[in-house]
Amino acid sequence: MPSSPPRRTTTRRSPRAAAAASAVRRAAPPPAAGRPLTAPFAAAFGLLVAAEDLYLGWLLWDGLPPRWGWYLAASAVLALPAVAGAALVWAGRGRGWLVLAVAAVLPLLLLLGVALLFGALGDGSSVGWALALLVGPAGCLALTVRRPIREWTRPGRATPPPAQPGRTPRGGRAR
Repeated sequence: MPSSPPRRTTTRRSPRAAAAASAVRRAAPPPAAGRPLTAPFAAAFGLLVAAEDLYLGWLLWDGLPPRWGWYLAASAVLALPAVAGAALVWAGRGRGWLVLAVAAVLPLLLLLGVALLFGALGDGSSVGWALALLVGPAGCLALTVRRPIREWTRPGRATPPPAQPGRTPRGGRAR
């Protein structure tokens, strides 16, 4: 019996797998050239976090004899990174989202601790106010860690300055 030549066999692929693979490739669009729509909101929530930090310092100052104390300094120390992070996110500077996220996490933990303390003491209205003040840090953190803000403030983001008429790309005058 004569031998037949060996047949090549190809593996059959599912059309669903190919469609799923192309959908995965299409899922991540390239980052937009301009500021993301959530950046102003993240910066505004960063300023709200700074205002809440200063408000908490004022509450402590109002209840104690009026003088400068450690609680006012701690309040200012918490507010400064929030303002700096809001400015960095607004401008799109490198790692601005990280500064703003850290500035939001610290008051978030502080307010949760205050709410737990007042809850253990049985002061329900103070627990409600502490939980209401969580809106600023929680909203700031929720907006800041999202991908558009992280992409907007990544260190190597190349955003060329707007072209000026009459200038060559190297900065000299056109002849």
